[in-house]
Amino acid sequence: METAPKVGLCLEKYQRFGVHLGLERVFAVLELLGNPQRRVPIIHVAGTNGKGSVCAYLSSVLRVAGYRVGCYTSPHLVDWTERICLNQVPIPAAVLEKLLLDLEISLQQTNLQPTQFEVLTALAWQYFAQSEVDLAVIEVGLGGRLDATNVCDRPLVSVITSISREHWQRLGPTLADIATEKAGFANPVAPFIIGPLPAAAAEVVQQKITQLDCPAHWPQPAQPLQDLPVAAQAMPEYQSMSWVCAEGLSYPLALQARCSGSILPWRSQLSSNYVNKDGLLRRKPSSKAWLKHDGPVACNGWHGISILC
Repeated sequence: METAPKVGLCLEKYQRFGVHLGLERVFAVLELLGNPQRRVPIIHVAGTNGKGSVCAYLSSVLRVAGYRVGCYTSPHLVDWTERICLNQVPIPAAVLEKLLLDLEISLQQTNLQPTQFEVLTALAWQYFAQSEVDLAVIEVGLGGRLDATNVCDRPLVSVITSISREHWQRLGPTLADIATEKAGFANPVAPFIIGPLPAAAAEVVQQKITQLDCPAHWPQPAQPLQDLPVAAQAMPEYQSMSWVCAEGLSYPLALQARCSGSILPWRSQLSSNYVNKDGLLRRKPSSKAWLKHDGPVACNGWHGISILC
């Protein structure tokens, strides 16, 4: 997979505008494109760690369920096109190049100076709208409240995976400050799903939930099972593993104590190499495990130690 030369050249010119949180520029760019974000239902995912993995899980499960799914994540590993995917296939380089060149022509008629991230984010909305996706899974770039992805007034679901002390120079020096920025993308009409948080961050997020009066759910960490559940009897290959129960669903921790996987599987698309058309595990991935259990698809993924500074 190679990016067309003009993609890199077009994006390079926007890098000089740096990183500037705020929504005014991205809304102006989206206006030039006809506000494509208004035509794309989204699941919006924020957090310090784990949001990329959650986006991969969601887009894979939704694709297997038959939906036409867009997915926007950052950063990329190898190629710019990885950030914008349709049904887990990166946007063709030629398509991204044309979108960039068309936008550049429009920008020349204005005084706008969007950042590189704002340009890519706007083009992701345009591509998903043109592709008529059923929904898109959108990963927040930085923070939440003022992130360029925070442009939809009616997301389907908002998610915070975790909060720890990171990007404090931009988001604030304390966990409470960072939590305020991350929770700032929550929406009064969308269910809010929140992973386990430190007490200082949880307090801020709960205040936001109370202020918005939005439906919220705090999934609890999986609890180890002392005895194998009935479901394990039908899966002998998993009976030697440790089993846990979360949200009423029992499943094996296929990767327990295996925390040395490479970064590539962590960001990789969960494709048909791993999950077949019925949602069943085809072969064990190196950093994610999937199985079918009475309808729902359960997954287990390891993410690195929380960032401390």
